[in-house]
Amino acid sequence: MTGRKEKVIDHLNAVAKERTKWISRNKYYYENIAGFLKFNIPEGSSIVEIGCGIGNLLYDLNPSRGVGIDISEEMISEAKVRYPQFEFLVMDSENITLNEKFDFVIISDTIGYFDDVQKSFEQIRKLCSAETRIIVTYVNFLWLPVLNFAEFFRLKMPQVRNNWLNIDDINNLLGLSGYDIIKCGRKFLMPVYIPLISAFMNKFIANLPLLNEICLNEFIISRCIFSEREDKTVSVVIPARNEMGNIETIVNRVPEMGSDTEIIFVEGNSTDDTYNEIKRVWEKYSSKRNIKYFKQEGKGKADAVRKGFENAGGNILMILDADMTVPPEDLSKFYNAYVNGNGEYLSGTRLVYPLEKESMRTLNILGNKFFSMLLTWILNQKIKDTLCGTKVISKENYIKLKEVKKFLGNADPFGDFDLILGASKLNLKYAEIPIRYDARVYGETNISRFSHGWMLLKLTVFAMFKFKFI
Repeated sequence: MTGRKEKVIDHLNAVAKERTKWISRNKYYYENIAGFLKFNIPEGSSIVEIGCGIGNLLYDLNPSRGVGIDISEEMISEAKVRYPQFEFLVMDSENITLNEKFDFVIISDTIGYFDDVQKSFEQIRKLCSAETRIIVTYVNFLWLPVLNFAEFFRLKMPQVRNNWLNIDDINNLLGLSGYDIIKCGRKFLMPVYIPLISAFMNKFIANLPLLNEICLNEFIISRCIFSEREDKTVSVVIPARNEMGNIETIVNRVPEMGSDTEIIFVEGNSTDDTYNEIKRVWEKYSSKRNIKYFKQEGKGKADAVRKGFENAGGNILMILDADMTVPPEDLSKFYNAYVNGNGEYLSGTRLVYPLEKESMRTLNILGNKFFSMLLTWILNQKIKDTLCGTKVISKENYIKLKEVKKFLGNADPFGDFDLILGASKLNLKYAEIPIRYDARVYGETNISRFSHGWMLLKLTVFAMFKFKFI
């Protein structure tokens, strides 16, 4: 054991009895940390906290299974007395012997105590499955003079730090240790409670681009990288309204992926003969391709996609627009990216390669870029194309997304924002696949640029208050 580590242990043991006093003195700060974590962690999850102290944060999060690890015997003794419903273990983050997987791993304000951060991250992988999310919160090093001042005047608990890493340092160490960053950012500009003023500063002012750089807390949400090499079954859901001329071509061009590829048409009250054309194509190709078809009872693309997903038998769910502006052959790129572990929610981006003439009008391009910039800021995830119709998610995560739908409501008629916002709420790894975007060869667009644009603007404002100003 290094002298630095012994110094940390001695310090933590010495302040363990006073830990409750310090939490009470800085109640507003700790409530904000707990609130941020509650937004990202559903109640009833299994959670392990690295550097759990006296266990107060685990208690706030109400897990179904809660385990706390700390290097300090005195901290663990206090935690066992206060929260006997959880398991607390004296353990070094550089030598984790726990043999269990958790939904979430929390490292909150404790990285500064770590002696070898990379070794700790490598050990923490033992606690992770492909679905585990690792949430790190840490104080911005720009606040060091203020924190030293507060410690000198006994306004906050004194600390012994073995390192002072910034958000880029931590991201780099996570990458070196086999993690994939999902999102990161900063929150919390005013740690002292002043009625109305503190809430205004932390919800609104703290999220302004330049001021956000000096926020007190930095956060990173990541996952362990695991590739899925075994073949999956795939369901390609194709909402089809007034797309009669494209149906047979789609069946011929959708590639076979994984161990089975299921093609699901959902016909949406067409005024042409799309539904009968789907039936004809099914009769012609059902011996060669796995094809299902349904008639939509509701309205809108989102409703059609939900009907297709509910009736899908594949492990991986894909959406392909029936207008074929995205070549069906490109679906194999999405499949490969998914099984190689590159993402858990995949979306096409049409704004990388040059657009075919007349495939997207200038107003649409500008609107898409506008919404992409706003959502990138709101969700702390880089998004280049919000409205590409080609999307991929697992059946397992779609089921989780249905629960998140209660949080989002039913305002999105297309489903694009529902999927983006829902995937962000679940902290799924988002990845975009560049695709070629072609002009239509049959029919006309079902999108009203102005009325639907207004609707998407309202959805973006809704997302601000649901995700950013919290």
